[in-house]
Amino acid sequence: MTLFEEWRDLIENQTEDTFPEFWKEYSEAETKIYSDILDRPEEKMTGTLGELAEKYQVRPVIFMGFLDGVDSSLKKSNDFENFDENSQVEVEIEPEKLFYNMLAADAEYLYGLPQWETILGEEKMAQIAKEYKRSKTIVKGKKIGRNEPCPCGSGKKYKHCCGKTASRN
Repeated sequence: MTLFEEWRDLIENQTEDTFPEFWKEYSEAETKIYSDILDRPEEKMTGTLGELAEKYQVRPVIFMGFLDGVDSSLKKSNDFENFDENSQVEVEIEPEKLFYNMLAADAEYLYGLPQWETILGEEKMAQIAKEYKRSKTIVKGKKIGRNEPCPCGSGKKYKHCCGKTASRN
């Protein structure tokens, strides 16, 4: 079983009883790793998965979870699905994308880290937060009247074309 499969298995098999302890372990590890990365955002984190897990004093499967979570915020994606403890890891973040993704994950304990003010500044953080909120806003399209031409381009009135099927649903 790869570490990625072990990570997925660990997540999927949490119960109400085991989740609090798992979450405490994971979120503390994640906070520690991100704090270190954000202290030096321009540096690339490299090493084997096992070495990096040891550096941050976390289980390799927990470090695999961090890698799974950060992957969409990296300059270059890794093939984490086949990783084991000897696999080479390269983590180089895109700060703006990472901040946005932390907002999307509702991870206040991560997007609230003090290093963000130094890296992005309050104005940029507010702009990214605004972009994130805007992406969640649903905008309804213009309602088509029954007697208007059908938007499919058939030349028929909406009520005699696509509106006929829509009224049946």
